[in-house]
Order: sequence, then structure tokens, then C-alpha cells
Amino acid sequence: MKLFKRHNNVLPGFGPTLGFTVFYLSVIVLIPLSALVFRTAGLTWGEFISTVTAPRVLASYKVTFGAAMVAALINSFFGVLVAWVLVRYRFPGRRIVDALVDLPFALPTAVAGITLATIYSPNGWVGRF
Repeated sequence: MKLFKRHNNVLPGFGPTLGFTVFYLSVIVLIPLSALVFRTAGLTWGEFISTVTAPRVLASYKVTFGAAMVAALINSFFGVLVAWVLVRYRFPGRRIVDALVDLPFALPTAVAGITLATIYSPNGWVGRF
């Protein structure tokens, strides 16, 4: 009688690769987060409250949440509009539009950011003008 059943994965080395990836991603997230916690642990409550409610910090909150709200509203409007059109109508290029809708899910944000930074850099395609 076998006590352990061996699973044959389609991807050889999946376990070590997953462990390696999770380790480095957790290090990338945990080091800055722990630095933030240790830095704020040395503050008193008064210092913490004065830091969090400083005018520049409040202005950054307003910009961040305002931009997020505007982006969410615009994306919601156009997302519903494009979804409605894709479901209701058949037209040439429909599959291309459907693929473009799925592109943000397939393309990591970092890749898009690096691409935009390269395009708009001083020696990039747009930055030259």
C-alpha cells in the first residue's frame, strides 16, 4: 500500500520555481513594508498624527484619491460602453477590440510603465519633439 501519491506535474520543477518566486516577491514586499513599520514605531502618537496630517501629505491624499476617482469613473463609463457594443453588435474588427480589452490583464503594469517611460524619455519616440 502506498502512503504517498506522486503527482506528475506538466511543468517539471514547478515546486522549486514557485518557492523561489514567492520568496523573492515576499522579500520585495516585506523589506519596504518592514522599514515603514520600524520607522513609524519610533514615533510617538503625536508625531505620527502630525506627520499624517501635514499639509503636503493631505494634498497628496487629495491628488491620489481624486485621480483614482476620476479614473474609476471614466473607466466604468467606457468599460460599460465597450462591453455593451461587444455583446450587442457584430462588426469587423470586433475580435481585435475584444483582445485590446483583455490586454491590461495580460500585460503587467510594470511592463507598461517601463514602455511609457521609454517612449516619453528625452531620447524616446515622443520625447525627441
